[in-house]
Amino acid sequence: MSIQITTLSNGLRVVSDHIPSVETVTLGVWLNVGARNEPKEINGISHVLEHMAFKGTKKRSAKDIAEAIENVGGYVNAYTSRETTAYYTRLLKNDARLGVDIMADILQNSTFQEDEFQREQSVILQEIGQTYDTPDDIIFDYFQETCFPHQPMGRPILGTSEIVSSLKAERVKTYMHNHYGAKQMVLAAAGNIHHKDFVAMAEDYFTNLKEDCHHKVEVAAYKGGEFRQTRDLEQVHVVMGFQGVPHKHEDYYAAALLSTILGGGMSSRLFQEIREKRGLVYSVYTFHSPASDAGIFGMYAGTSEEKANELLDVAASELKHFSSTHFEQDLVRAKAQLKASLMMSLESTSSRCEQLANQMHTYGTPLKATETLKKIESVTADHIKILADRLFSSAPTLATLGPIERVYGLEYLQKALA
Repeated sequence: MSIQITTLSNGLRVVSDHIPSVETVTLGVWLNVGARNEPKEINGISHVLEHMAFKGTKKRSAKDIAEAIENVGGYVNAYTSRETTAYYTRLLKNDARLGVDIMADILQNSTFQEDEFQREQSVILQEIGQTYDTPDDIIFDYFQETCFPHQPMGRPILGTSEIVSSLKAERVKTYMHNHYGAKQMVLAAAGNIHHKDFVAMAEDYFTNLKEDCHHKVEVAAYKGGEFRQTRDLEQVHVVMGFQGVPHKHEDYYAAALLSTILGGGMSSRLFQEIREKRGLVYSVYTFHSPASDAGIFGMYAGTSEEKANELLDVAASELKHFSSTHFEQDLVRAKAQLKASLMMSLESTSSRCEQLANQMHTYGTPLKATETLKKIESVTADHIKILADRLFSSAPTLATLGPIERVYGLEYLQKALA
């Protein structure tokens, strides 16, 4: 078996997937800590911390860290989500030890020097400003907040300019100490690396981690509602959504297939009806966004002010009447798409590494591809019909951004879906 797991004495879980046919390895640390773990007054601190981890350690400057990886042709990056923070690198197989050393160094020995902190603070403020200026990006923050109002799950990952501006380096350092424990981490690798060697590297370098960090997570409670913001834009940006299901829910794969049928590609129901037949949009797609204890099922589209109401009418009609239509062939196509996507992802060391880590956090163990394929194949049309009826009868969420003075609101959408 190529996938192996070892738990070190400090609680750090080490998982690897040996792929002898490649010359590279992707490795990194995934933590079950994200934006929803933050108190309201420091919203965005997880993302700030992710940036600061690369800005200098006790033995390496920010430039040293970048050069150490790039001098051997490697790539290093990180990201923050609402439930996860990840730090990872892709290297040639002979440079794996360097990768483990760098990951351990930034997570155990970051110095948070004030001059580096102030510079990176400015960079993050620019990132927040750029997101605000990108309507098809910021609309999802507004949508998320409307789905989960006054809750950690509804807050933006980047935080706000006001909060980020007020943060101090010492507070970020303290947050790291209080949330980055060995038991919150998974060290994962996929590629041409042997598990015993990977474990030995982990034991050599991850020697100074706090064992455990206890942090409470407020249970997410989907509410729904409406967000409207008038802006001088060329298009109206629309996100419509409903209460979805969490990762471990029995309807998880049915929800993924329903999303694929409705808006997962050029042959999907909404793409064909809204773009191909009516020419209402350039972009339209659906998504299922699951979390550990909640989920959202939604649709995004961008259109002109003149076409926005027709878009809402058509989308609502497609969702309302979906379960009464025949979609057996659509289901066959959707299953093929999901299965092909899964199998294609296994050809990437980066995708395999990320899957390993996320599955360890979600399920406690990696999932076999064969088991996932069986679960996808076992979903029936009746299962999807029942799920669709339940999802689309839940309280809707509607977020609109742009020239929306004449665009229908939530009350109209509720009536159209009834």
